[in-house]
Amino acid sequence: MNPSGEIGTPGPRSDAILSAMPEVVDHIAVARLYGEPLFAMPQDLYIPPDALEVFLEAFEGPLDLLLYLIRKQNFNILDIPMAGVTRQYLVYVEEIRARNLELAAEYLLMAAMLIEIKSRMLLPPKRVAEGQEPEDPRAELARRLLEYEQMKLAAAGINRLPQFGRDFLKAQVLVEQSLQPRFPDVNVLDLQEAWRDIMKRAKLVQHHKISREELSVREHMSIVLRHLQGRKFIEFEKLFDPARGVPVLVVTFIALLELAKETLIEITQAEAFAPIYVRLAYSPN
Repeated sequence: MNPSGEIGTPGPRSDAILSAMPEVVDHIAVARLYGEPLFAMPQDLYIPPDALEVFLEAFEGPLDLLLYLIRKQNFNILDIPMAGVTRQYLVYVEEIRARNLELAAEYLLMAAMLIEIKSRMLLPPKRVAEGQEPEDPRAELARRLLEYEQMKLAAAGINRLPQFGRDFLKAQVLVEQSLQPRFPDVNVLDLQEAWRDIMKRAKLVQHHKISREELSVREHMSIVLRHLQGRKFIEFEKLFDPARGVPVLVVTFIALLELAKETLIEITQAEAFAPIYVRLAYSPN
């Protein structure tokens, strides 16, 4: 409509708008391209052959496919209708053979077995002794399917169990070390080796004086405790006096063992092969 109120002829801008509108306006657009509706598929649109393929089931092998076909139709696994199952199986094998020949090889082997069983079922049964049932050609296949199904269910049950890294993680808690250092316990072999070393040095000192001396373990326990009084620790070897002879060394060693047994002293070692130290046992007040 022009400014005077009369309807005039459409101008160039109106022609462009009319040409941009679709010819069919009462249909639903199948798609939009750059915001514009498309009411028909383009004639020059290229779609790759495998672009729209959807795999609804993924099978782990021929037995898995065969078991799927049987369970899906509620067939009795001990009385398989070979004709129908073989027909459905071959349809699937033909599909995968067209896409992946290497993958289809093992499926083709099972297909040949199914056809053989079907052919044997069409033949008259072999004669058997009276009272015996004829052999069922499907028996071996049914046994394999039952064993496979049992293993598959067992694997699924194991997969449902909680797994480390998938269902739970290992908790790690930082525990602060005690302020008071705790030395490792002395190995019995290290204590024996230290004792042998003391005995070897004691044998180097020879005495020809013959005397009888009564030695008391309790007395030497008191002597060891007096040596340790006022000291943080003392070396194990310094508690022995090789010059006094082997009997005194033996009694002193027994006194040390008795004190350790009564938890009056502690025998410690900083690390393996390190010197052995003896100190009074710590008793909290």
